[in-house]
Amino acid sequence: MNVFTTLDWSVLILFFIALGTIIWWAIKQKQDSSEDYFLAGRNLGWFVIGASIFASNIGSEHIVGLAGTAADSGMAMGHYELHSWIILLLGWVFVPFYLRSTVFTMPEFLERRYSESARWILTIITLVSYVLTKVSVTVYAGAVVFETLMGIEFWSGALLIVLVTGAYTILGGLRAVIYTDALQAMVLLFGSITITVTGLIKIGGWGNLIDEVGSSHFNMFLPYDHPDFPWVGMVFAPPIIGI
Repeated sequence: MNVFTTLDWSVLILFFIALGTIIWWAIKQKQDSSEDYFLAGRNLGWFVIGASIFASNIGSEHIVGLAGTAADSGMAMGHYELHSWIILLLGWVFVPFYLRSTVFTMPEFLERRYSESARWILTIITLVSYVLTKVSVTVYAGAVVFETLMGIEFWSGALLIVLVTGAYTILGGLRAVIYTDALQAMVLLFGSITITVTGLIKIGGWGNLIDEVGSSHFNMFLPYDHPDFPWVGMVFAPPIIGI
């Protein structure tokens, strides 16, 4: 069912105008070499890089998937994001090696450091895991939002997401991806804060929320024999996966 109001459509149209403007600007930038296309010339600022990392990590699969699971199972889901401090380890320890080697990708770094077979192994593992655990979930969650709020048929919404994101990625390269991510990071932050505040107002405040779901819902450490989120797995598995 389409539940959008005139204000909703206006905001959505403005967002797509801003998104289209950024994509057009990125496409028009100089791309004389593969470094310009794949690495945006290695001259992006820290803010847009950080915003892009943020937006790449927190997408529709979080807003729809993790939030929905947390509403059902509790705050233990927060462990998946609490261990994002691992990114600091990546920045302080590993990134200097990657920058000095002037590689484009991690598989290329492994090929230089070890062998061509190491490059292919990491490439296959990365592609399979990313498609199965990240891209597919993101597209699914986005299609659910389109179907629920805009009345767009599920598979049509999924195809639209793939085509639009694929088109501007291919045409604009990394620069288009980085700057559109920066815009979407702002939208995600503002939207999430707005939803949180509005939800608390609608339910009557934090106290009513606790009364509604129960104080145990906010327990980050569930019993070790919990069927879905035992505390041992939630504390130790995410850092290992992050590294």
